[in-house]
Amino acid sequence: MEALNWLGLIVGACSFLIIGLFHPIVIKAEYHTGTRYWWAFLLVGVAAAAAALIVESPLLSSVLGVFAFCCWWSIKELFEQRKRGEKGWFPKKERKG
Repeated sequence: MEALNWLGLIVGACSFLIIGLFHPIVIKAEYHTGTRYWWAFLLVGVAAAAAALIVESPLLSSVLGVFAFCCWWSIKELFEQRKRGEKGWFPKKERKG
């Protein structure tokens, strides 16, 4: 009898955790800096995608790929979060001065 292949479930669980982590990251990033640093998500995503292509481990490559695409999706969500803030769904940060 062959051993069970856990790779799919592990990648699924990692995807769930990564997506769950990006949700509050996008909210906090937009709250504190607006959309000013969208490019940081782009660069981190490109680095993760490049790493996914180089890494030999199928598990690590898959998780890095998921991470890269979550970074890129977060760019869109950053701008969407700004719109949600303008609608009053999330409080705007009070500017001192």
